[in-house]
Amino acid sequence: MYALQRLLYGFPQPAPHKRSKPVEVLCLGLPRTGTESLSVALRTLGLPTYHGWDLVFEPDGSKLQHCNELVRRKYNGARDGDVQITSAEFDILLGDNQAVVDTLSLFFAPELLAAYPNAKVILNVRPDMNAWYRSIDRTFVQEVDQSWTVWGMQWFSSEFHWLYSLYLRYGYPGVFHSVTTTDGVQRNAKWVYRDHCNMVRGMVPQDQLLEWSVEDGWEPLCKFLDKPVPDEPFPRTNTPGDYAEHVDELTKRRLVQCVRNLTLTALSLGGITTAVVMWWQGRIPEATRLSDLLGQFTKMT
Repeated sequence: MYALQRLLYGFPQPAPHKRSKPVEVLCLGLPRTGTESLSVALRTLGLPTYHGWDLVFEPDGSKLQHCNELVRRKYNGARDGDVQITSAEFDILLGDNQAVVDTLSLFFAPELLAAYPNAKVILNVRPDMNAWYRSIDRTFVQEVDQSWTVWGMQWFSSEFHWLYSLYLRYGYPGVFHSVTTTDGVQRNAKWVYRDHCNMVRGMVPQDQLLEWSVEDGWEPLCKFLDKPVPDEPFPRTNTPGDYAEHVDELTKRRLVQCVRNLTLTALSLGGITTAVVMWWQGRIPEATRLSDLLGQFTKMT
């Protein structure tokens, strides 16, 4: 199956990236815990930040495919029972960003800790777990996994195909321990949230860890990062409505490409069918071999 994916939708391997600045902060909380607000805050403090939406809107399809391969390697497992992901593999995605928030933290928290052991760690949490669960169910399940538009678009856009595969075929089912995103979120999300937070608390020394929520605002964040408190309100962004707008924007950007590819596919299938019928009826008698038939079709199109 994966070999067929590479054949039909594959991109060249992305170029390696030599990092010029160290990763200083890993924000390892799950999505829908103020990750967008936190990323804006970190940029305000002078830390270039790689957010999950950077991956979703990534114009370089080779990087989407690369991330998909990392997720697949982790959640499909390795023949020796072990999976290692290096900082060099992460840097292809991160570039020179100095902070990481959201998607990579969801999929690769332990691997990021191993790759960047000197980074400070923020565990961004949402105190009301029921509110977090409702938000995850609405955004991951209702607006994405149960969308027929999203499902259909994956077949006619290479970039969208790798996004769909990354999140809905491997990533979310892997994180939430299920075959599908919907079942995983609705059956397992709360205990996965607790386990994830406890894992981070157990892996990171206390003096290197800040447990933080959006309600805490600037002060603990700036104190932890040794940054002055900005003279502006703490950013509050990415409500569920904002998330839906992001999904709509992504869909619209890729929809034109999908419609074009769907049209070309329909025309190609129609041309091949016409050529086969004509050959069957003896209207193309010289096309006695498949190669001849394809040559006839090429002339027709």
